[in-house]
Amino acid sequence: MITTSEELLAGTVSRDIRVGIGRGTDRGLVEDSVAASGGNVDIYDDPDALAADLVSGKIGAAVRGDMPSDVLLPKLRAALGLKKLERAVLLEPRGEKMFLLAPVGIDEGWTDDQRFDIACRTADFARRVGMDSRIAVMSGGRCEDRGRCREVDRSIDSALSLVDRLEAAGYEAYHCQILVENAIREAGVIIAPEGITGNIMFRTLHFIGGAKALGAPTVNAEKVFIDTSRAKTDYRDSIALARKLAEDSQ
Repeated sequence: MITTSEELLAGTVSRDIRVGIGRGTDRGLVEDSVAASGGNVDIYDDPDALAADLVSGKIGAAVRGDMPSDVLLPKLRAALGLKKLERAVLLEPRGEKMFLLAPVGIDEGWTDDQRFDIACRTADFARRVGMDSRIAVMSGGRCEDRGRCREVDRSIDSALSLVDRLEAAGYEAYHCQILVENAIREAGVIIAPEGITGNIMFRTLHFIGGAKALGAPTVNAEKVFIDTSRAKTDYRDSIALARKLAEDSQ
């Protein structure tokens, strides 16, 4: 079972797979990452062109880079014919195994149906790449916190209901409560209460805690797209992940 980013990206990946990456600033970080990635990576300033070339197959995979999400993602959704893009970020905290966290888009995971859908797709993705696919469903508190806050009660009830649905659908899932520190060791997929919480968890773990973040693959599209934060300073691992996933899907 794959537990580290090195294991996930190990092996010889064909340089014939062309990757496109978006550029939205003049910081030079995208250019530096492309220069260090061994060639066959194209930089795009036009979001329409990046989305069109991914769909047409001119490029085998795409990485957001530092292009603004509100510029690229609507174009990509339209080009792929999707109502929404579901993403799960690959995180590897220092001294811990790698796991997938979702939802991480601030507008995602606000209904039980949305969280069920992204939990299933993320677990399927984890299984496909050889990671642990056990699902830890978070809530806003411990079970003994019931009665302290109406929103906490709702969050716990939602998490328990989601676990029941996932188990009925054949997935291994459990309610990890608010104990993310245990969940990262016990599961390969962590489902946050909603996207704002997931995004804050990602930013705290990566930008403050120093966890490695390879990017957030889209789990509800056949085409390989890796979402990345504009605050990321090095996109080489995201480019490598995009190329690896594109090769594995051939």
